[in-house]
Amino acid sequence: MGGDPGLFTPDSVTWQLHGDPMMWVAGIRALYLQALHPRAVRGVMENSDFRRDAWGRLMRTANFVGTTTYGTTEAAERAGARVRKIHSMLAATDPDTGERYGVDEPELLLWVHCAEIDSYLHVLRRSGFPLTDAQADRYLAEHRVSARLVGLDPAAVPADRAELAAYFQQVRPRLAVGADARAVDDFLLRPPTHPLLTPAREVLWRRVAHLAYASLPPYAHELYGRPAPEPAVVTRRLRATGTLLRCVPARLRWQLPPKHILRAMARLGPHARPAPYKVGY
Repeated sequence: MGGDPGLFTPDSVTWQLHGDPMMWVAGIRALYLQALHPRAVRGVMENSDFRRDAWGRLMRTANFVGTTTYGTTEAAERAGARVRKIHSMLAATDPDTGERYGVDEPELLLWVHCAEIDSYLHVLRRSGFPLTDAQADRYLAEHRVSARLVGLDPAAVPADRAELAAYFQQVRPRLAVGADARAVDDFLLRPPTHPLLTPAREVLWRRVAHLAYASLPPYAHELYGRPAPEPAVVTRRLRATGTLLRCVPARLRWQLPPKHILRAMARLGPHARPAPYKVGY
């Protein structure tokens, strides 16, 4: 079958990595990390109904990642154009200075991008997804493509682990936990749900949220003011969770909306099926 393989193609690290179920834990970690930038999180709070439509926001983010990873080139470019257009129309007020600023400032877009991609890479590797350091660098380089889609200059985006570490070191003095970050933290621990589902939230969701929080870097724990287990304990829990989730048949997991992977396989053929062992091909 000769369909359009899209921006990343089945030969990319991204194609294999983003099919893993631990992406959901990584996505929650990304939200915790992104909330540490006061201007970035203020932009979210002022321009979205985060508290009442958080599930919708999470699904829209998952749909964007799925479309840009597994969709056609046209679909990915269209999704990027839609995001850029929306961001160009939005502004927020700096919580400290009162300054009005656009949410599409390169500094903010870069922070959101790096927090997201770092979370995907960190959680999946730590949970047992097999990636060499060279393959991890390749993954980061590939995501200069997704950075371009949201409006960043790819040349200004970290392309390997050393550049990403240097970026986080440089941005750390600007990170803080204010009222907005506290609101995100509170939501992630106690998201609104139907009363009948509250017990399930306490048993299942909170464990996932705690695990995502625990996987944050130590400076994030210090800023939030809530301790985390020892790193070795967190790694064991991530590996155990990854092992459990990966026991669910992939075909069953991929039936969940929006089914990007199944559509990509229908378009390209069975060889497009994501799998960890294909990373080194």
